Amino acid sequence: MTLDKKLAKLVGTEDTNTLLSNLRGGSGLASLGPVIGISKVSKGEMSQEEYLLQYGHWGPHEYELSIPEDMNWLEKLIEESKKSDTDVEELLKKQHAQYEAALKRFQKRFPDKVKWLAKQLAKASEGARLREELRTEFVRVYRVIRAFALKAGELTGIGEDVFSLYIDEVEALLSGNSPAVKHIPARKENYAKYQALPPFPSIIRGRFNPFEWAKDPNRRMDYYDATMPVGSAPASQTLKGYAGAAGRVEGRVRIQASPEEGEKLEPGEILVAATTNIGWTPLFPRAAAVITDIGAPLSHAAIVARELGISAVVGCGNDTTRLKTGDRVRVDGGQGVVQILD
Repeated sequence: MTLDKKLAKLVGTEDTNTLLSNLRGGSGLASLGPVIGISKVSKGEMSQEEYLLQYGHWGPHEYELSIPEDMNWLEKLIEESKKSDTDVEELLKKQHAQYEAALKRFQKRFPDKVKWLAKQLAKASEGARLREELRTEFVRVYRVIRAFALKAGELTGIGEDVFSLYIDEVEALLSGNSPAVKHIPARKENYAKYQALPPFPSIIRGRFNPFEWAKDPNRRMDYYDATMPVGSAPASQTLKGYAGAAGRVEGRVRIQASPEEGEKLEPGEILVAATTNIGWTPLFPRAAAVITDIGAPLSHAAIVARELGISAVVGCGNDTTRLKTGDRVRVDGGQGVVQILD
């Protein structure tokens, strides 16, 4: 973030985005693995078994233990990749060429800062890779925990109801003590109610009633403050967020609640989501741009979009409530602005 601010003062927002678009370096970023892997499988350069071994732990519900892996997920992605006829490696090459051009411009303007920039970019690249490597191993651990929970459910005879218990209650149940089992029906009912709600704001201040909040058509997705007066701001044709990835593009919006709806995204449409994780990555090459409610310049959507050369505005707050599928917008990823055209 510090490097981002310093570079912006020297070369502007767009060149800064471009210079920070090569964080994969020579070893690659973990979050790009699935989309590159699917491209290779589609071309016959990688087997499905190899893909599953390297990236099979990732998916749209990687942090929800109660949801089983979708064994048809990979086939769907391969089919969609072939339909869109998008060359991921070509996108990466194109973005790398833009990075090289921005680097040459910097070297010409600031020859005395070339070594400084190289050192700073190397640090940023290493930090990004380490962060993502840690994340991928963390997701692998989740799959192991799911296997433990399923075995506990099998041994105690409650099956997948085990996911409605706390870990200490699971341990007690395995020891023959099962008072918490009586709470499972009520917990499953509550879970269903909360699951039907939209994603909560990333920042919540004060007492928060999610059901009342969800009824408000003008609710913000980025933060909630109970001390602020209720009332909606005048509707604007401009949405402001963070500059995620540089580029200007116009197109039709496609609102998506989950990556399972990926087949609805047509090539060249603008993907709009509350937030994204690696399970969304295979959809990015088809999108002309990406807009998210929640996120920052170092969020998943911003990093992946920059590496692929796709414009992105992140952290808009309430874009999915302002926009609807079919709206035409202009996305300026370098300035972090979305203009509603019609």
